[in-house]
Amino acid sequence: MSSHSGRKSSTALRDPRWLRWSLLTIALLFVGLFLVLPLLAVFGYALDKGWETYRAAIVDADARAAIRLTLLVTAIAVPLNTLFGVAAAWLVTRYAFRGKGVLLSLIDLPFAVSPVIAGLVFVLLFGAQSWLGPWLAAHDMKIIFAVPGIVLATTFVTFPFVARELIPLMQAQGSDQEQAAITLGASGFAMFWRVTLPKIGWGLLYGVILCNARAIGEFGAVSVVSGHIRGLTNTMPLHVEILYNEYNRTAAFAVASLLALFALLTLVLKQIIGWRAQRTAEPGA
Repeated sequence: MSSHSGRKSSTALRDPRWLRWSLLTIALLFVGLFLVLPLLAVFGYALDKGWETYRAAIVDADARAAIRLTLLVTAIAVPLNTLFGVAAAWLVTRYAFRGKGVLLSLIDLPFAVSPVIAGLVFVLLFGAQSWLGPWLAAHDMKIIFAVPGIVLATTFVTFPFVARELIPLMQAQGSDQEQAAITLGASGFAMFWRVTLPKIGWGLLYGVILCNARAIGEFGAVSVVSGHIRGLTNTMPLHVEILYNEYNRTAAFAVASLLALFALLTLVLKQIIGWRAQRTAEPGA
């Protein structure tokens, strides 16, 4: 009886073919117009004057400095956010305490605050005219318009990604296996390494990839705190803006094509991780 009603319900919910084709057409048109065409335009303009011009724009000293700075900031911000994400997810999902809702709201804060406002906050905190400014100047410490400010801004706008990926995953998994491991005499580190980490591994990697992609492409907050010092505090997105404002379109799109390649690689890795995570979750996998 239940099987018959299930089949009947499934048949009743089946959409007409014209509706499915209409939705598919709209989706494909949207993807083509807003994703595929811009990507093709970026690579088309980048290679507009040939491979040698493209290569010269990439190996230019300022471009190489921007690439190095972007990778350096990402290499600092992503591990910090990974540690924070794991710790925050563990705290939220394994302990009951007052203020948990406030903590979750604070984790989501970078999603709600404009990156430009976030950058301005750091300028007000650590700039020359801030209340910390004289002390920083007296100790020869430069945060704003220097690498530390860029790291702070990037870390702020990217820190929710790992935590927000792990929290629902760990809530769904529960803590029964961890409690069993502790009961059997496992230390806290051994329990985390052998029980928790294998369970959250794919979700953790997924969050790290999202965090990495945002760190590489961040513009707003970094633009405010960097000072746009060519060859010193320009990340790749800022370098693209400067080149484009100077009407050096080919070089601007050449550097932008590297950012596009990072984005495409991120999409591929996300797809692979999602597929592997789905297979791991399947019974008997």
